[in-house]
Amino acid sequence: MASREVLDAVVIGGGHNGLTCAAYLARSGMTVRVLEGRHVIGGAAVTEEFAPGYRNSSCSYVVSLLNQKVVRELELSRYGLEIIPRGCDGFYPQPDGSHLIYGTDGADFSRQLEARSPGDGAGYERLDADLNSLVPVFRELLMTTPPNLGGNLSDIVHAAQTLKAARRLSLRERALLIDIMTMSAAEFLSRYFKDEAAQAAFGYLAAIGSFISPYASGTAYILLDHVVGEVNGVRGMWAHAKGGMGSISDAIARSGEAHGVVIETNARIAEIIVERGAVKGVVTEDGRKILANRVISAVHPKILFGRLIDPAHTPAALLDDIDDYVSVSGTFRMNVALDELPDFVAIPGTKPAMHHTGSVVICPSLAYMEQAYDDAKTGGWSKAPIIELCIPSTLDDTLVPPGKHVASLFCQHFHPKLSEGRDWDQCREEAGDQILKTVDIYAPNFSRSVTATKLLSPKDLERDYGLVGGCIFHGSLKLNQVFSVRPAAGVADYRGHLKGLYLCAAGSHPGGGVSGLPGHNAAREILRDARNPMRRLFRSRVA
Repeated sequence: MASREVLDAVVIGGGHNGLTCAAYLARSGMTVRVLEGRHVIGGAAVTEEFAPGYRNSSCSYVVSLLNQKVVRELELSRYGLEIIPRGCDGFYPQPDGSHLIYGTDGADFSRQLEARSPGDGAGYERLDADLNSLVPVFRELLMTTPPNLGGNLSDIVHAAQTLKAARRLSLRERALLIDIMTMSAAEFLSRYFKDEAAQAAFGYLAAIGSFISPYASGTAYILLDHVVGEVNGVRGMWAHAKGGMGSISDAIARSGEAHGVVIETNARIAEIIVERGAVKGVVTEDGRKILANRVISAVHPKILFGRLIDPAHTPAALLDDIDDYVSVSGTFRMNVALDELPDFVAIPGTKPAMHHTGSVVICPSLAYMEQAYDDAKTGGWSKAPIIELCIPSTLDDTLVPPGKHVASLFCQHFHPKLSEGRDWDQCREEAGDQILKTVDIYAPNFSRSVTATKLLSPKDLERDYGLVGGCIFHGSLKLNQVFSVRPAAGVADYRGHLKGLYLCAAGSHPGGGVSGLPGHNAAREILRDARNPMRRLFRSRVA
C-alpha cells in the first residue's frame, strides 16, 4: 500500500555511505528515509556479537580513511564516535623468528630496515617522501566528482578543472604519479627495498582486498590509500573505533536522525518504481510503496542495475557495462574469541604488549603472496594464506568479558567460486582450520586459545552483507574501474541514467574503505541538482 507522503529522498541501504548521504541531505532540509534490509544498520561497517559476551567488527575493522570533513561536519564525536590510536601500526613476524615492527616512530622502523638490509632504511625514507608528495593531489581527487565521458561542453570543462590538481605537481612528481598508477607493486617497491620482508610489508598494503598478484600491473597505486588517511590529526595513522566499526555507522545515523532522517531496518527492497524515465519511489518486499522524488542507491551496482530496476528501463549498453564490472576480492573473514593473547615466536609472551595492539601481518615475502594467489585463482584457496590479525580488545575492553580477548582475521586468497562442484557452505570450516594452522606457525598457542569463531567465506560476505563476489570494495579497484568509469561510463558522477536516481555506495568514486566520501560526494551533487534542476539536462546520458 502506498503512503500519500512523497519524500524528498529514499536511500536504499543503511551502510555508512548511505547514512552519510542521508545525514547531509537532512541537514539541508530534505525529508529522507533510509531503508536497510538487515536487522542492523552499518552494512560492512558493523559491530555484531558472535559469541555470548564477545563483539567485534564483522567486515571492516580499522579506521584511517574516514574523512575528517565528514567527521567534523556531521559532528560524529558529539554523537558518540571515539577513535583510539594504536600503539603499533604493523607487526611483521618472519618464519625465521625475526620480525619488523612499525610503532609510532618512522625513524625506528628505518633503523630496523637498515639493520636487515643496508640501504633499505634510506629506501623507506624515500618511499615515505614520494608517497606523501602525492597525498595533497590524491586527497583532492578523492573528493572530486568524476567528469563524465560524454564529451559535451560541460564534461570537457569539468575534466579540465579536474586536471588542475595534477598541474600543481612538479615534473618528477608527475612522473611518479604515472609510475604508481601503472606499475606493479613488486616492481615499484623494488626501487626502494632489497629485503623480502620490507617488500612484503608494503606489498601487502597494495593487495588488501584485491584478488590479484602483487606482480600485476596497476597494483602499486593502492599504496596511496594507506598514506592518505588521517586520525586525530595524524596523517597515515590507522586506529580503532571504540565499540567496533559499527560505532561509526551508529554515530552517522544519530547525526542524521537528529536532523530528521528516518531509518528502517528489516526493510528489503523488491523494486524501484520507474515511470516515464523517472524514479518515483520503491516497493519493499512486504508490498509497501514508498514514494520519493529521488531514489539513492547505497547498494552494490550489480544489485541496483541487475535486481532492483526493470531491465526495460536501462539502456543495453549500461547493462552490458554493469555485467562486465568485476567484483571479486578473494577475502575470508574470521572473528575469534580468545582465552589468552597470542604468544609469538618472534616476541614471546601473552601479556599485553605494543605488538598486540596493531595489525599482525603474516605475509613474509612477495613470493608468498604470489603463491597464495596461485593457490586460489583456479577455484580454491591458499594453503598458506595472507593474514592480517588484529586484537582490538587490547585497546577496547567493551568488546569482551573481563580478562578475555577478541581477534579479527582478514585473510587472502579464497576464490568466491570453488571448483569441482564444491560450495563454501560445506568448505567454510576446512578453510578456517587452515587459517588457524597458519597463525600457529607464528604463535603456537593461538588455536588452543580459541573458544569461539565466526567464519565468513566469500559467499557469506555476499549473502549476508551484499558484497557481490565477496568484494569488500563493491567492485575491484582496477584502473579500468576507477574515477570516470566507476561503476560505468555515464553514471560515474553519482547520477543514474533515470531522472531522480543517484548512486552513493562504494561502487562509485572513490571506492571502498570506510571513508564516507561516496556518500558525501553524492549528497553534494544531489543538492546541486536540487538548487538548479537544469544541471541534469545538460549532462551526458548513457547511449
